[in-house]
Amino acid sequence: MPDRARTNAPNLPPALYGPLWTRAPGVGPLVELALDLRWSWSHTADDLWSQLDPDLWRLTRNPWLVLQTISTTRLESVLADAGFQKKLQELDAERQAYASSPAWFQMAHPTSALNAVAYFSLEFMLSEALPIYSGGLGNVAGDQLKAASDLGVPVIGVGLLYQQGYFRQALDGAGAQRAYYPHNDPMQLPILPVRAEDGEWVRIKLATPGYALWFRAWEARVGRTKLYLLDSNDPANPPAERGITSELYGGDAELRLLQELALGIAGWRLLEQLGVCASVCHLNEGHAAFAVLERAHSFMRQSGRSFHEALAVTRAGNLFTTHTPVAAGFDRFAPQLMHHYLGAYAEQALNIPFAQLMALGRREPADEQEAFNMAYLALRGSLRANGVSRLHGQVSRRVFQTLFPRWPETEVPVRHVTNGVHMPSWDSEQADALWTAACGKERWRGGLERVGNDVAAVADEALWKMRGDARGALVEHTRSSLARQLAAAGAGEAEVKQAGAVLDANVLTLGFARRFAAYKRPNLLLYDRARLVRLLTDGRRPVQLVIAGKAHPQDETGKSMVQQWVQFIRGTPQVRARAVFLSDYDMVMAEHLVQGVDLWINTPRRPWEACGTSGMKVLVNGGLNLSELDGWWAEAYRPDVGWALGDGREHDDDAGWDRHEADELYRILEQQVVPCFYERDAHGVPRAWTAKMRESMARLTPTFSANRAVREYTEDHYLSCAGTFAERARDGGALGMELVQWRTRIQQHWRDVYLGARRVETTGTTHRVTIQVYLGLLDPKEVRVELYAEAGDGRAATRTPMSAQQPLVGAAHGYSYSATVSAERPAQDYTARALPHHPKAQVPLEAWEICWER
Repeated sequence: MPDRARTNAPNLPPALYGPLWTRAPGVGPLVELALDLRWSWSHTADDLWSQLDPDLWRLTRNPWLVLQTISTTRLESVLADAGFQKKLQELDAERQAYASSPAWFQMAHPTSALNAVAYFSLEFMLSEALPIYSGGLGNVAGDQLKAASDLGVPVIGVGLLYQQGYFRQALDGAGAQRAYYPHNDPMQLPILPVRAEDGEWVRIKLATPGYALWFRAWEARVGRTKLYLLDSNDPANPPAERGITSELYGGDAELRLLQELALGIAGWRLLEQLGVCASVCHLNEGHAAFAVLERAHSFMRQSGRSFHEALAVTRAGNLFTTHTPVAAGFDRFAPQLMHHYLGAYAEQALNIPFAQLMALGRREPADEQEAFNMAYLALRGSLRANGVSRLHGQVSRRVFQTLFPRWPETEVPVRHVTNGVHMPSWDSEQADALWTAACGKERWRGGLERVGNDVAAVADEALWKMRGDARGALVEHTRSSLARQLAAAGAGEAEVKQAGAVLDANVLTLGFARRFAAYKRPNLLLYDRARLVRLLTDGRRPVQLVIAGKAHPQDETGKSMVQQWVQFIRGTPQVRARAVFLSDYDMVMAEHLVQGVDLWINTPRRPWEACGTSGMKVLVNGGLNLSELDGWWAEAYRPDVGWALGDGREHDDDAGWDRHEADELYRILEQQVVPCFYERDAHGVPRAWTAKMRESMARLTPTFSANRAVREYTEDHYLSCAGTFAERARDGGALGMELVQWRTRIQQHWRDVYLGARRVETTGTTHRVTIQVYLGLLDPKEVRVELYAEAGDGRAATRTPMSAQQPLVGAAHGYSYSATVSAERPAQDYTARALPHHPKAQVPLEAWEICWER
């Protein structure tokens, strides 16, 4: 792509960095390292930042802030140190080699036409130094950007820069959650303004009724990839509108709509202004769906096509990933609000009536009272869609069933790509050393064919030592974090001092950390408090808990759950040394928890956990999982890798079932987990426990890595999306025009399609099925007729094409269709049906009509 917004430090005017650039000679390589978020997972430069200012580095984990904060004298001193300079030169050379050497994508697909994937997400979790994330959605987005960098997949992120981000949590004297919103100074974040060749700050204009909004563009480097962020805090905006990007998941529906307009419409315009011609647009949840409209608008300007023709072309390059397990979770906007902000856009930019824009986001297009559903727009504007686990794919097909009436749920066009986590971001120092010895340093930068077998050969003693060292590190971190937390809350000196004695590095350590929401049931372990106390305080085989998590500031139930845990720990003296609630759960805390715990617990109500990635992060560290059979664990669980809760069925919010599962959770811990951990051989090694560790690390870690997920997205979606888009865009979008004409004919004439008399001839092992089909004014080439048999009795569903034999005598546009099928199933299992057909169309995404045999 054209290099119209370069941000490589040595090639930019010193003014871009302010005084930093001129403060000390030779600072350039240090600036380059600080501005490349690859340090957040490579950790090779950690010693450099610690040498500059150990306290500030430990507290912020932000090398860009460290570099700007230290004195010139200190900076000159370290740069003059021969050892520091040697290490800096080595790291700079390694950084350049990483960025320039061919990676997996370049070697596996050297002739690919995939030029860029524009990855839109409302949040990205890349580092605690860039706090623009809340939880799971951002975790997936950030980890996929990192994995794309390691693999060389040409992904470019697009998001928003929040002045305050998600809230910060503190606990008051009664254990109640308090929300705080500290300001994020962009100049102290590892990002830079995006500037044009002439030095002008790139700003994107978005028209609203009565005035224009301006969004400033920023760039974060993520190894080989880039993340562009838009910020509404532009002095040209009215005061209220400068706060559009103030908070993540804050404000009312109008603020959310404005944020999503900024993400989708202004975000696509930013890419265009930078010369990025992305062949694929990946929508990470429906928040980004307005990019569908602006991408079509862009193609309209380039080709002169109508909106619907442009949409038929551009949707071929769009991929929609849904993370929502229930329809109520989708963003919806009232018609009046939509008209206020998008009425003129529809009529003047897209050149369509506003009602047609609204129809893209409605279940019933003609219902003027129905709210606009962003997920519906994303699905109707894409040619591929996926959930984020195998189970979530099934759930999503059920959720979107209403958009495909009379189609079997199994044929609703939503597949799945199970999430994965970026293992180098989450492994401990001890785990990294073990994996490196077994599999090599580059293990997560290519195919994973040998990784599992290599780590499976590691000795029990090495696995157990790694776990002990990591558990000890977690204990030390928890003690220091708790001491700071208590001191900040005004606790007395004695109580703060006691924090230094909590937990024991030799005790079975359980952890759970998540958003505190009712469906996640974070308080299931509190159901029988006396039983929990006995578990924690057992004199021979004790257990300890490290807990963390936030509730949304408007979720009173979630906040109450936080308070219940804090009050239980504070009000039960005998467990204070065995249970800790750490406040202000963030990425740093998550790293320490997943690296140090022996067992990760997750207790959502099935099927509300679309995927869940927290439990995946313990895999690389040798931690085990005890989780509900939901999300990723429903496809990962086997008895030799961990423990499962539940019966694999849905029970909604049944209080009786919650009580049953709480009892089951205690029973599994008491009778299976605890004995497995504490039964040791003569060498002090729990062989049964390390056997589970080995299987979990070897079999699950590669499968549930972001490396696998990004390669799957690339080979199953990105490459084909790019090819289909190129085909439809050829000749100015001629195929798009053809598809719109076909779609119009289907809409106009489908009501005249019906299936008549049927005849079956059974001979030996086959049924010969013949049926009369009446097509009205449609050409037989525009319709596919087939025999359908649904799944059942261990058999998969089948679709058998029927061929037209001859026109029916005495009937206009009537034909006889027939097919031969296996007689292993009775003839009544097979039902004839007709559906729209075009060799270049995706049915039912682009035509959801269907006619069944009566």
